[in-house]
Amino acid sequence: MTGKSVDFRAGKPGAHLMEELEWVHNAIRHDLRVCETLAEEIEAGADAGYVAGEVESLKNNSVLWRIRVSCLTYCRFVHLHHWNEDVNIFPALRRSNPSPSPVVDRLEADHRKVSDLLDEVENATRTLAEENDEGASASRSRLAAALEGLGTHLLEHLAFEERAIAPTVLEWDGWLGH
Repeated sequence: MTGKSVDFRAGKPGAHLMEELEWVHNAIRHDLRVCETLAEEIEAGADAGYVAGEVESLKNNSVLWRIRVSCLTYCRFVHLHHWNEDVNIFPALRRSNPSPSPVVDRLEADHRKVSDLLDEVENATRTLAEENDEGASASRSRLAAALEGLGTHLLEHLAFEERAIAPTVLEWDGWLGH
């Protein structure tokens, strides 16, 4: 045994599709980690100027944020990504290979849960922006909890989706339904 891993994608027509999906998922993962760290700092009472500087840094240095993604727009981006999967990719998965149908059912249910969690992040963000100093502590805690819940569920969802749909997607020549 050489100890080298075998690339299970080698020679598969859909290898580039999985790479594209994983690129989007990795961008979501990266910015979610940055948001979670920032939420912890907000909850700990980080200075507003510091927070504004960190958000500005995200806008300038992150792939997703570079295209003008803010916390609320980030939530919309994930909503849109999941909508595209629900409308285009998941029906194509069901048509091309009926066996992962229970997997697709779970992914669709995950999307509904992520949607609710994203809505909570958006609402908590708005509340924080509207609060005065007296209510800021509760708002900060609410936003930090919302981001933590989103992070936990969304990261699990992305990993499961990649593992579960790879065998079918790797057989495709292009995104079906497009």
